[in-house]
Amino acid sequence: MSGVARRRPLGVVTRGTTNPNRLRRVDNWIVATCADRLSAAADPLVVDLGYGATPVTAVELRARLAAGVRPDVRLVGLEIDPARVAAAAPAADPPGLTFARGGFELAGLRPVLVRAFNVLRQYDESEVPDAWRTMTAALAPGGALVEGTCDELGRLASWLLIDAHGPRTLTLAAKLTTLGSPAELAERLPKALIHRNVPGEPVHDLIRALDDAWQAAAPYATFGPRQRWLRAVSRLRETGWPVLDGPSRWRQGELTLPWPLP
Repeated sequence: MSGVARRRPLGVVTRGTTNPNRLRRVDNWIVATCADRLSAAADPLVVDLGYGATPVTAVELRARLAAGVRPDVRLVGLEIDPARVAAAAPAADPPGLTFARGGFELAGLRPVLVRAFNVLRQYDESEVPDAWRTMTAALAPGGALVEGTCDELGRLASWLLIDAHGPRTLTLAAKLTTLGSPAELAERLPKALIHRNVPGEPVHDLIRALDDAWQAAAPYATFGPRQRWLRAVSRLRETGWPVLDGPSRWRQGELTLPWPLP
C-alpha cells in the first residue's frame, strides 16, 4: 500500500472473531466524543487495528465516521495476518477505506484516532502498557487510542480512551434490554482491568457500586430498562462517583468516568 512504511508488524494474530454491528456501541461513542479531534485534523486518518477475519467492523466504522463527523475521513484497517488483508481487499474503497498489514507500530501511519478492540485480550496484563505506549507514540499530535473489549454480539463492552499521557477515561456500555445486572460488565473489562476486579481495587468498587445503584433503581424497571439505568447512573453520581457526560449519553447504556478511578 502506497504511503505505508515497510516494517515488521508488532504483535500476534488475534482469533479474528467478528460480527456485523459488534462494535456499534464504541463506534457511536467515538462519533459523539471524538469528533473534535477529527474535525480539526488536516488529515482525518483513523486506524482500525486488528479488525479480524472479515473487514465488516472496519467498513462500519468508516461509514459511521463519514456520516457523523466528516465525509473525507480516511480509515485504514490493519491486520498482522496477510491472508486477512488479502481477504479484505474487495471491501476497500480508496481513498476513504483501505487495508494493510500492520500491528502495534501502526505500519508507519500517523493517525488521529486508533480503535483497537478485542486485540489485547489475549495478551498478558504485563504486556498492555508497552502496547499502549507503542500505539500512542505513533499517533498524530493530539491523537487518541480507544482500546477495549466486548462480547461476541456487542451487547456488553468497555473501553479506555488513551492519549500520549496515558488513559484518560473508562467507559462501560451495555444493551439495556438484555442487561440482567451491571455485574455482567465485569466479564468484558479491558485487559488492563479484568484481573483487577477483586476487593480493594477501584474497578471492583465501581462495579459493585453500580450494581447496588441498579438494584436500588428496581422500581424504575416499570418504566423500562432505560429509565432504570438512568436512575442507577444518577444515583451513582449522587454517591460521589465522578460520572461524566449526562443523560444524553447515559440513555445509550453508557457510563464514563475519568481515569484513574477514585
